[in-house]
Amino acid sequence: MYQWRKFEFFEEKYAGKCLVPDEVAGKIECCSSGRGKIVVGCEDGTVSLLDRGFKFSYGFQAHTSSVLFLQQLKQRNFLLTVGEDEQISPQLSSVCLKVFDLDKTQPEGPSTSIPDCIQILRIFTNQFPEAKITSFLVLEEAPPILLIAIGLDNGCIYCIQGDIARERIKRFMLQVENRQDKTQCAITGMGFRVDGKAFQLFAVTPGSVSLFNLQTQPASRQTLDQIGCNVNSVAMNDRLELIIGRPEAVYFYEVDGRGPCWAFEGEKKFLGWFRGYLLCVIADQRSGTNTFNIFDLKNRLIAHSIVGKEVSHMLCEWGSILLIMSDKSAICIGEKDMESKLDMLFKKNLYTVAINLVQSQQADAAATAEVLRKYGDHLYSKQDFDEAMAQYIHTIGHLEPSYVIQKFLDAQRIYNLTNYLEKLHEKGLASKDHTTLLLNCYTKLKDVDKLNIFIKSEDGVGEHKFDVETAIRVCRAANYHEHAMYVAKKSGRHEWYLKILLEDLGRYEEALQYISSLEPSQAGVTVKEYGKILIEHKPTETIKILMGLCTEEGETSNRGTSNGSYAYMLPSPVDFLNIFIHHPRSLMIFLEKYIKKVKDSPAQVEIHNTLLELYLSSDLNFPLMSLSNIVENGTSKPESSLGIASTSRAESNGKLPPEHKDVNTEKDHQERLQKGLVLLKSAWPSDQEQPLYDVDLAIILCEMNAFKEGLLYLYEKLKLYKEVITCYMRSHDHEGLIACCKKLGDSGKGGDPSLWADLLKYFGELGEECSKEVREVLTYIERDDILPPIMVLQTLSSNPCLTLSVIKDYIARKLEHESKLIEEDRRMIDKYQEETTTMRKEIQDLRTNARIFQLSKCTACTFTLDLPAVHFMCMHSFHQRCLGDNEKECPECAPEYRSVLEMKRSLEQNSKSQDQFFHQVKNSKDGFSVIAEYFGKGIISKNSKGQAGSLNSTSTSTDDF
Repeated sequence: MYQWRKFEFFEEKYAGKCLVPDEVAGKIECCSSGRGKIVVGCEDGTVSLLDRGFKFSYGFQAHTSSVLFLQQLKQRNFLLTVGEDEQISPQLSSVCLKVFDLDKTQPEGPSTSIPDCIQILRIFTNQFPEAKITSFLVLEEAPPILLIAIGLDNGCIYCIQGDIARERIKRFMLQVENRQDKTQCAITGMGFRVDGKAFQLFAVTPGSVSLFNLQTQPASRQTLDQIGCNVNSVAMNDRLELIIGRPEAVYFYEVDGRGPCWAFEGEKKFLGWFRGYLLCVIADQRSGTNTFNIFDLKNRLIAHSIVGKEVSHMLCEWGSILLIMSDKSAICIGEKDMESKLDMLFKKNLYTVAINLVQSQQADAAATAEVLRKYGDHLYSKQDFDEAMAQYIHTIGHLEPSYVIQKFLDAQRIYNLTNYLEKLHEKGLASKDHTTLLLNCYTKLKDVDKLNIFIKSEDGVGEHKFDVETAIRVCRAANYHEHAMYVAKKSGRHEWYLKILLEDLGRYEEALQYISSLEPSQAGVTVKEYGKILIEHKPTETIKILMGLCTEEGETSNRGTSNGSYAYMLPSPVDFLNIFIHHPRSLMIFLEKYIKKVKDSPAQVEIHNTLLELYLSSDLNFPLMSLSNIVENGTSKPESSLGIASTSRAESNGKLPPEHKDVNTEKDHQERLQKGLVLLKSAWPSDQEQPLYDVDLAIILCEMNAFKEGLLYLYEKLKLYKEVITCYMRSHDHEGLIACCKKLGDSGKGGDPSLWADLLKYFGELGEECSKEVREVLTYIERDDILPPIMVLQTLSSNPCLTLSVIKDYIARKLEHESKLIEEDRRMIDKYQEETTTMRKEIQDLRTNARIFQLSKCTACTFTLDLPAVHFMCMHSFHQRCLGDNEKECPECAPEYRSVLEMKRSLEQNSKSQDQFFHQVKNSKDGFSVIAEYFGKGIISKNSKGQAGSLNSTSTSTDDF
């Protein structure tokens, strides 16, 4: 003990001037504390309650004689007292147990009141003989249940358990010692140990230490030691261990026996436990003084020591230690705050003591780290860098790492810095900069072994240990490519792995194998990222991988069983167009293989557009136009148009890779044009209205690259016949032009006869000799009567190279034909005039002259005509019975008359339909004849609603002749 350091971690409060109030007049026999009050029992039977600072609250007469023991409960504001009262009869003991409810009072006299005594219990009965009480202990179980242990001088413990206030109790006795010498068997101390549902009771006598298990019936006893202690030298610590004090040492006991002991010499007058400290009052018999020590057993130091008068009672309340002296003076000792204690230790450079102190008192981690930091700074100032770093490592997680790193950035202390950074990564608290710094330390030290351990250990790779990308970047910059690749591969950073393989090491075969081993989705992403490099160096192998990704067969595929349903889940070749930006020929090969393999791709329109541009371009440039269409449709996100265009211009200027040196040869161009024509035809099936490519783009491409065959095919499919012959006109291909018109100008086969008129106009404006062609054209114009002769003459008059002999025969034939038509029209006119004259005479005769009906038979039934009969002006006669209800028109002539009226109404109705009239005029070879026909039928007239001539046959009914 004398080797232990002494510190003043406690201080006296109230300037050491505390006194028990004068209201406490008698000698203090017992004390208790709880619920913010001190309870004092005196030999005169009074009980006094003191507030903070030993201020008197109130007092009352608890017993007639002396108060032997008392206990303030914690859970309820009850006070239990054991004292002597007046003896009612010789058979009853004067010692009794009283229970006071301090929250309830009852008046006593005019101006005072005392707590309500809710129960008085006799301790000794016939079954429990009277003996001297040496110790008293109360355990609060679940309220209102109490367990009271009363130790006697005969080695027995009387126990009372239950609701004391309602006297619902049970009593039982525990026998500790049974000796004749009562000085060796008196119960000097007790302690309850509650562990879960287990209830145990320590019992101490001067000659033994015992443990009772109260769960068993009867309670079992276990002797822990054959030595004991005197009264007041027993306490329990917060770990439920029993503490007893003997002159030679202080002993600790657990349920299985004696534990550690501390050799503190001197007579232990009082023992206590306060916040992890051992409280001990040691009596000095020679000087008559008492020494009060506060021991910190964990740190082996004396936290406080004071020599004073004789101590009569020791309590703990208000967060302080209270010592009541025999002369009724008192000392209140409180613990200093942690900061004050640490400052005291720091001034003495006792950092190890400070560290142990904060750890033993379970201070928060930040406070502990601060102490460790100061200790580290102290060691650093003494240039003990290794020990300083050991302290700084303990601060990881609380101290900012940059504080430590800045101190050890010197090259001579790189080993310490490496150690710190390693620990930082082990705890998962390293940032990207810390990873960079640690890897730089390894590379500067050329410590490959540690680098391997850091990189390749099982727990080394992962987001929780270090930043993967930072590690890869640093290792790559330091030319530790294998380490960088290991981290990238293990962490699944495929892009970094391939970047190192391709850009740093140039191991293209290995990169392709790695891509083949990836999942399809991951492989697709990596090919998009690094496909340009792979296409440049390994085009065939790269195309093979792309085919595996975009189709359902390949080394990298992991496909389903359903063809149709999975096709939309596969990546589209359009997604990979950008990687071919410098290698259009490889793109053409890839797309050709794809369309041969996949017939119903969702992106077939975009693919065909791209292939068409590749086929039709004269120098095999990258397909910019089709790519811009893809961007507009949202199919792909290629590089910027500026970059693509500049690359295309570079290639067109002749700056091509070696694999494209012969790309501009005529033979290759012609082959690609033929492929383009085949694609144009095959991608437009006859049973579909629209092709599997963009028609407008295809026409533009054919126009730009002067691909006549493609244009002719597209115009013909679109039925743009005039554009077809325009292509022939541009090329001055007269034979092809006439052959095209023969094919497309035949109206019987759905052609457009007006093409011959355009063709005649072309030859009329040609300005060169073309008599042969004109004669052939005139043959078809004459055959189909496409143009009148006057327009033919006007059209051909513009060509100075044509003579009249070219159209002489045509004009003669047309004049002869027109003469015949005129003669025929004259004959028809004469015929209609004669018929009109005859009809007018007949009408006039009907209006002016009488008719004689001489028919003797009915026209309907052919029987002899008898009365009543009906005669019509058309000279038909009928029996009235044969006509039925219809006597107004002749049944024989009515159908013909109705058809004429219906025709007239139809013509009048058609005259109101302007669209039909103009449609007939437009589609007729001779529009004038249509107009003349409308005039001739009376449809177009000044008075369209005029009265029609009355053609109804009037009837006459006769009764007799």
